[in-house]
Amino acid sequence: MEKFGKSQPVTRTEDQRFLTGHGRYMDDTVPPGALHAVFFRSPVAHGDISGLDLDAARAAPGVRLVLTIDDLIAAGIDPVLSATILVNRDGTRAANPPRQMLARDRVRFVGEPVAMVVAETPAQARDAAELIWMDTTDRPAKLDLAPGGEPLHPEAPDNRAFDWAVGDEAATQAAFDAAAHVVSLQVADNRVIVNSIEPRGCNAVWSDGRLHFSYGGQGVWGMKAQLADKLRLDPQAVHVTTPDVGGGFGMKAMPYPEYFSVAVAAMQLGQPVHWMSDRTEAMLSDHHGRDLTSLAELAFDEDLRITAYRVHSRCNLGAYNSHFGQAIQTNLFKCVLPGVYNVQKTYLRVEGFYTNTTQVDAYRGAGRPEAIYVLERAMDRAARELGVDPWELRRRNFIRPDNFPYVSATGETYDVGDFGMVLSRAAEQTAGFAARKAADAERGLIRGQGLCYYIESILGDPSEGAKIEFGQDGTVNLYVGTQSNGQGHETVYAQFLSDQTGIPADRIRVVQGDSDRMAQGGGTGGSRSVTVQSAATLVTIDQMIAAFTPYLAGKLGVEESDVTFDHETFRAPGSNLTPTLIEAAEMARADGRTDLLQHEARTRLEARSYPNGAHVAEIVIDPETGTTTVDRYTVVDDFGNLINPMLAEGQVHGGVAQGIGQALCEHVVHDGEGQLLTATFMDYALPRAADIPMIRFTSAPVPSTANPMGMKGCGEAGTVGALAAVANAVQDALWDHGVRQADMPFTPVKVWELLSNGTVAVR
Repeated sequence: MEKFGKSQPVTRTEDQRFLTGHGRYMDDTVPPGALHAVFFRSPVAHGDISGLDLDAARAAPGVRLVLTIDDLIAAGIDPVLSATILVNRDGTRAANPPRQMLARDRVRFVGEPVAMVVAETPAQARDAAELIWMDTTDRPAKLDLAPGGEPLHPEAPDNRAFDWAVGDEAATQAAFDAAAHVVSLQVADNRVIVNSIEPRGCNAVWSDGRLHFSYGGQGVWGMKAQLADKLRLDPQAVHVTTPDVGGGFGMKAMPYPEYFSVAVAAMQLGQPVHWMSDRTEAMLSDHHGRDLTSLAELAFDEDLRITAYRVHSRCNLGAYNSHFGQAIQTNLFKCVLPGVYNVQKTYLRVEGFYTNTTQVDAYRGAGRPEAIYVLERAMDRAARELGVDPWELRRRNFIRPDNFPYVSATGETYDVGDFGMVLSRAAEQTAGFAARKAADAERGLIRGQGLCYYIESILGDPSEGAKIEFGQDGTVNLYVGTQSNGQGHETVYAQFLSDQTGIPADRIRVVQGDSDRMAQGGGTGGSRSVTVQSAATLVTIDQMIAAFTPYLAGKLGVEESDVTFDHETFRAPGSNLTPTLIEAAEMARADGRTDLLQHEARTRLEARSYPNGAHVAEIVIDPETGTTTVDRYTVVDDFGNLINPMLAEGQVHGGVAQGIGQALCEHVVHDGEGQLLTATFMDYALPRAADIPMIRFTSAPVPSTANPMGMKGCGEAGTVGALAAVANAVQDALWDHGVRQADMPFTPVKVWELLSNGTVAVR
């Protein structure tokens, strides 16, 4: 690998073990002699617990422990989960009702954990959980996004958790009052279930006064801090590890109640405890994504330039505040509120509501897909109502290249960008649409084209560390503070270190997911991993070279200032020796210089980068059945400099697939009593391979100035752009048939009904 130049599409080395069955996931790492946990969950969405009989479960064969909230409290732990809490627009603090690790007195969503059974086998634990009897006095289920209804919490008597805003409301209103044109659009962003290929799970081992907790998550250090805090343990008594993880997408970034209960059980029993969710359990209890409605309004002058933009959203938090829940549709939404357009008068108001449903939290993009979806749907509607080409309307309002660095209306400093160049590349690659549309019409089909120009911001911890360690066998360990969930980190980190140092990539082993082996780390999330981790690796390399230089000067018999390193070897005038880093480490080991065999450093990025790009979707509708097919999909992205274009393109493909899934088929449905009707893959429609077209991906880089690599994150960009591209394509196809309002998901029955109710005949 080290013989390749920079930005090469190196194939993933970890796939060798993944594709041959040698991955080590949660169910592959069950400790010897482990007991098995199963959770009894609420079968009703809202009710007071009037009776809970655990006697039969406790007496069942193989049962070693049954835990309730009272048992957790008796164990002396803090049973209330932590959450981000906002400040309302009137300056008061948003509602913060306690979310207990196990339900206490009342249940508030179907699937809420009430008790945990630990037994010698999984079957015994399941059988015992079936013996638990719970009686409830049912309450009406609150499901709508409006004030009122049966209160879930006394802290929010009208079920409104917060009423938050950002921007200058008066100045924005004045701009609307003076506008030549005003366009408004109400859009719904449907609720989805994350459905990572591997459900959540964990193992806990208590030995010699120390807790070893292993779970499938997105970082070990946050979990370590939470376990130490809630279980009232010294942080040094908590060791957290993560094996291979089968997908996270934001859903696995936060602590869940099950983790603490499993840890307490292991501590009380003195025996390892294992828990793994099944699929329906995951659909009930994993945090969901999206679920909001927004009214977007755009004001234009006579030249069709945007003068103001405002959004009023109502979002669903579920039954409780989840870890990041209140921040998703507020602080993270606002990061890209004005998108790529030069508008300084903006106002965003968001109301959050509690409902008797599973919590809503981070899902791929976390607030940025929601924001861009609203804006780009509104821009498309504006183009139609104002009689201008949607590509031209966007181009007319772009932030110009000479405006960078550009401070957005919400305070984000976009470092660089050339949106017009990227859009022109997309236009070139999608030429011929009119001819394709005419050909489809002759066959009785309806073709539509949708454009989305997105921008997103890198989020998460801006600081990170790295450690490079030379082994006795000639290998090199690279310790990282991020956590791969399937993105290919092992490949790209080894590739980057190899490129910068000349160390053969096949000698580099990436070490991650162990709180004992790295003191700090920011985990994965917010498209941060490769950018921030590579910056930390660069700083560590610089420190390593600086440490080896005086040592080698002595070995080479030259002045320290004469020693140079050219990313492959050390050199000095007058010396025939050109040691590589591996050779230099072997020399240091032979001389007893163990201080040169390990190097560790941290860095912090003071600014963040802003990936952006154009997504163009073409869909075809069969009006006889309402079936919508994504026929062509084109992406032109500005990710800055790419370390591994193949992995970047793979991330785009995955993100687009998740966006297409939400747009066409994924949708969470509850009945009037709060029962989840889409709790299996028979009822919840994930996209299949046949639903995703070949995706044309092109890189049009404008190197970022926010980090030394000039790169921009790519992990979430595909989803950020895909939602509006597909939705706008469907709306384009339906517009000429009288349909003026079309919301996701565009299932066959919905599209057929829209066409049937349109004001213009299809044929």
